[in-house]
Amino acid sequence: MLNSYDDFTPLSEIIVGSAENYVGHDRDLTFELFFHESLGGYRSDWAYPRLAAHAGEQAETWKIGQQYTEELHEDVENLAATLTSLGITVHRPLPLPEDALPIAGLGWQAAPIPALNVRDNTLVLGDEIIETPPAIRSRYLETRLLSKVFRSYFDTGARWTTMPRPTLTDRSFDLSYAQCAATTLGGPTEPITDPQPSPYDVGVEMMLDGAQVLRLGQDLIVNVAQNNHQHAVDWLTRHLQDRFRVHTVYRMADNHIDSMLLALRPGVFLARHAGLRDMLPAPFRSWKFIVPPEPEPGQFPVYTDAELLLTSPYIDINILSLDEERVLANADCPGLIKTLENEGFTVIPLQHRHRRLFGGGAHCFTLDTHRAGGPVDYR
Repeated sequence: MLNSYDDFTPLSEIIVGSAENYVGHDRDLTFELFFHESLGGYRSDWAYPRLAAHAGEQAETWKIGQQYTEELHEDVENLAATLTSLGITVHRPLPLPEDALPIAGLGWQAAPIPALNVRDNTLVLGDEIIETPPAIRSRYLETRLLSKVFRSYFDTGARWTTMPRPTLTDRSFDLSYAQCAATTLGGPTEPITDPQPSPYDVGVEMMLDGAQVLRLGQDLIVNVAQNNHQHAVDWLTRHLQDRFRVHTVYRMADNHIDSMLLALRPGVFLARHAGLRDMLPAPFRSWKFIVPPEPEPGQFPVYTDAELLLTSPYIDINILSLDEERVLANADCPGLIKTLENEGFTVIPLQHRHRRLFGGGAHCFTLDTHRAGGPVDYR
């Protein structure tokens, strides 16, 4: 039975993504916009030069080294095995075939990627699965790899909803965030100045990832960085009616909130920095904020300029809670682990080497489908 209202009450069922046949990225306009902060916002030891993005041109495929893809697959399978060994029921998506054909929409084509970061394109709210409107063309059909799992929950009583799907033409996107130098973390990125017209243009469309939503029982805190997100939040608010209270925070991040802020138990957040308190709805500003030490460059593998980094150095905040006492965290982050242990948490360390190449941590790679908690008022 589907039941998931938060990220911290006792976990009993979860979906773990698949890294099988993850070989590269299509660097088209949708990819550049989604990852623009990580691709262009960091300097020196943290990241490497990005490609220019020219709308309307054929997407360039950025191949990932075989060693990295094999080690990613090993780490993800170990995550699934660890959760199983802890007595948690683990569901898996269909693997992407090695010879998967390109997918296509109205006026575009893209190479699909496996359902690895399964929290991105799905939002679980209580007894409802909500497939969210994707912002990256190569991920447009990703949730179809999860259909078998979703169907099994539907057959046992879950609701299953799909938000309106965007056409994802160049002009579907609100470019204001990507074009604003003030919003980047390490300096201005290359602006995308020439989105091409399409006969399928319908204007700025709704787009939202499940990882933009922090679930706190009856309350949802949603990060909104531009109008694509706002349109989706408007839809979500009307759809949910009085079942949840929907709050928005403005530009806490470019999209995902779960490498900025996670709830570890009622009254306690893990936060990138204490200043996030002022961005939250008033009832949650009184919670305790645990802030780990700054990440050290030595926590990450050293890559060449041939590799593409998709996340900030703060990705390891993206931990997974098993309950209000136990968390899974990256073994390569001793400062984070020590901070959590000093706060009374039991940390189960996991190996996750190439999180910056593949855009996610243990929280992103999983989608919890059954926790003990309900629609509690945590205010």
